[in-house]
Amino acid sequence: MTETFDPFDMELTPDLVIRAYQAGIFPMSESEKHLDVFWVSPEQRGIIPLDGFKISKSLRKALKNHGFTIKVDTDFQGVIEGCSHAGTDRDSTWISPTIINVYAQLFERNICHTVEVWADNELVGGLYGLSLGGAFFGESMFHRRTNASKIALAHLVQRLRAGHYTLLDTQFISNHLASLGAIEIERSDYEKRLHAALMHDGDFNRVDNLPRDLLARYSS
Repeated sequence: MTETFDPFDMELTPDLVIRAYQAGIFPMSESEKHLDVFWVSPEQRGIIPLDGFKISKSLRKALKNHGFTIKVDTDFQGVIEGCSHAGTDRDSTWISPTIINVYAQLFERNICHTVEVWADNELVGGLYGLSLGGAFFGESMFHRRTNASKIALAHLVQRLRAGHYTLLDTQFISNHLASLGAIEIERSDYEKRLHAALMHDGDFNRVDNLPRDLLARYSS
């Protein structure tokens, strides 16, 4: 965190992405059709405090009775493709082939992880992100069924709490994320939290399968 780090004009590689995240920077593309990336370090950073995740009454009911199967790290390609395609809830995405290629390599190295929501044999929602130390950097999520992405996020939060993570970074916040407890903090505050989280060892695989009823125990 103390060294000067400038990712510009460097080839995008898994190691470069790791160093960038450790410095509070992340890559994006202009759209899913652009191969070039640019680097972002927002003045206002979005996070979800792990003790402040909010569950509405309707979502709590969905968590108790959703009937989906939650899986972890079984279909990276399906999740990132779901996140990278424009849909009814968004006109475009920033996940380009360049981004997909690098994060696929990070997935192979067990640094990138997915939380997946399945209905029978169909992937209907999920999210992906990077795990470094005690920080999880949420990248994107998608849904093809009502509440599927929210259920994936609820599972992620419970998993991070079980694995003793201290930071869930959402990069930016939306009205959707704000309704679930996301807040914005100053970059300087974020960097302090990031530094502390990177000094800590989180364990993403501490809990392999969480029962559905456990997910319903969040407070509103």
